[in-house]
Amino acid sequence: MVSASSSPPRNAKWWYSTFHTVTAMIGAGVLSLPYAMAYLGCYSTIAWVACLARGRVENVSYAYKKTTSTDLMFKIFNAIGQISFAFASHAVALEIQAIIPSTHEKPSKIPMWKGIIGAYIINAICYFPVALVGYWAFGRDVEDNVLMEFERPSWLIASANLMVFIHVVGSYQVYAMPIFDLIEKVMVKRFKFPLGVALRLVVRSTYVAFTLLFGVTFPFFGDLLGLFGGFGFAPTAFFLPSIMWLIIKKPKRFSTYWFINWASIYVGVCIMLASTIGGLRNIITDASTKFYT
Repeated sequence: MVSASSSPPRNAKWWYSTFHTVTAMIGAGVLSLPYAMAYLGCYSTIAWVACLARGRVENVSYAYKKTTSTDLMFKIFNAIGQISFAFASHAVALEIQAIIPSTHEKPSKIPMWKGIIGAYIINAICYFPVALVGYWAFGRDVEDNVLMEFERPSWLIASANLMVFIHVVGSYQVYAMPIFDLIEKVMVKRFKFPLGVALRLVVRSTYVAFTLLFGVTFPFFGDLLGLFGGFGFAPTAFFLPSIMWLIIKKPKRFSTYWFINWASIYVGVCIMLASTIGGLRNIITDASTKFYT
């Protein structure tokens, strides 16, 4: 058991929450929002300004593509998963709250609220122009990565992709760290490997190489976002917190908070199931034409 003296100091400020939540949310997900919107009716600025400068394509259409009802339904499911992926930042909330000072008079939930509200304002400024302008410019034919619509100017597209890369490299560390820790614990406890730099170098390099190979081999940008947004992020963002709150707080049955949390649970489970099924089905469908070997 770790003593209190060895715990990390709780000296973070409210804007730590804003910064980390923004970096956890805004990434590759922002580029797929126009594609999601097509089925649901500093690089984000490059994306929407480029779309605005390009203007609407000839004979742009905002109607649903001619397809079967089943295919349309699964694409809507996948679009829900993409939006879930884009707005799923709650996985870092507890980690942030753990380093913010908290006393009975000034609980950490107060600065956390300030930080989260600030983060969502920033995210809205980044997300919605890309989604709305991208959909306006290309309509139902928008690519699942809006930057793929442009060929020129090449320097602008390269700059946007470079910014995405720099961001994803940082956010990758946040989400991969628990996996690194889990693998290293298994290697030490079960296989008796000595914990040290050599083990970490091998384990982490192998994992990064595997995920890189997976990403290159499966070029289903929007489909993967929908799948991961469903089974990976929807539970922690939309209904598991409500389940934990109900277990801990035990609110009065049929009270306002009781209804709100149970509604969140039902909606969250529906989002998880629909987006996971939609993303998986679209990956299988697209594999016949997009799979690389």
